[in-house]
Amino acid sequence: MPNIKGTRLNKFISQSGYCSRRQADVYIENGQVKLNGRKARVGDLVYSGNEVMVNGFSLDIKVDVPPIFILLNKPVGITSTTEKGVKENIVDFVNYPERIFPIGRLDKDSQGLIFLTNDGDIVNKILRSGNKHEKEYLVTVDKCITDSSLDHMRKGIPMLGTTTKKCKIEKEGPFIFKIHLIQGLNRQIRRMCDYVGYEVKKLERINIMGISSDGLKVGEWRSATSAETDLIYSATEKSNSESEKTKSAPKRTQDQKKGSKSSEPKRKNLSNKSKFKSNTADKGKLKSPVFKSKKYTSKRKNSRK
Repeated sequence: MPNIKGTRLNKFISQSGYCSRRQADVYIENGQVKLNGRKARVGDLVYSGNEVMVNGFSLDIKVDVPPIFILLNKPVGITSTTEKGVKENIVDFVNYPERIFPIGRLDKDSQGLIFLTNDGDIVNKILRSGNKHEKEYLVTVDKCITDSSLDHMRKGIPMLGTTTKKCKIEKEGPFIFKIHLIQGLNRQIRRMCDYVGYEVKKLERINIMGISSDGLKVGEWRSATSAETDLIYSATEKSNSESEKTKSAPKRTQDQKKGSKSSEPKRKNLSNKSKFKSNTADKGKLKSPVFKSKKYTSKRKNSRK
């Protein structure tokens, strides 16, 4: 049936699996997208029979392509970008046979869990702090931790023209604490620690939205199980994908700087009735096969001191 209403150009590009909506907007604004032979504009609509080209590649919407979700325990030194020109970029590191891109970022000098996907529609839903999708980190600092410093960080730290939201922090040892965040400000944890007089020696993300990095050594990745995929979609089912221009909005990655508003996507044929009683999906069940990047040769131990 002809597409009478048309599809927003950034959504069309993300549905093709080429990149996320945010990155699509960057390409459009930079003049790297053509619609029917002319330079495209943000907000353009794509109709049946139209031709869309991004960076010289002709795109088609892929029908009934199953979502791909990769769980990677990212090592220090790998950059969370899709740009091929960046040395040690995350896409080349995983070397997956199909086009995927990271959801959000994990700083180059940090390690731990990060998702990669081919579903451009879900990226904004997971990243927006207003949707309150929690991420959990294990932090090692350079000196003994005091209860007063942790309490200060729990209540909020001024940075980047705003104040961090209240968060849950648990002391794990003399130099280690666990922090739960729904924000993603640029180098937020390192800035919070610096404000109260600590230097971060090791920063590891260990959980995203109830999905744990347990069982994945540094440099290893695996496909999400069906239960984990259902958890991601059920957790984001009522999330808003509209970008917000607020003071507390997280800074974007190098390849997500100029994203504009996009309409809320809908996803069909996915169960929204899954209920999880624990914080970790598939707990105690067999996981997907684990792979290790051939490019990862570091002898760094995957210990959580």
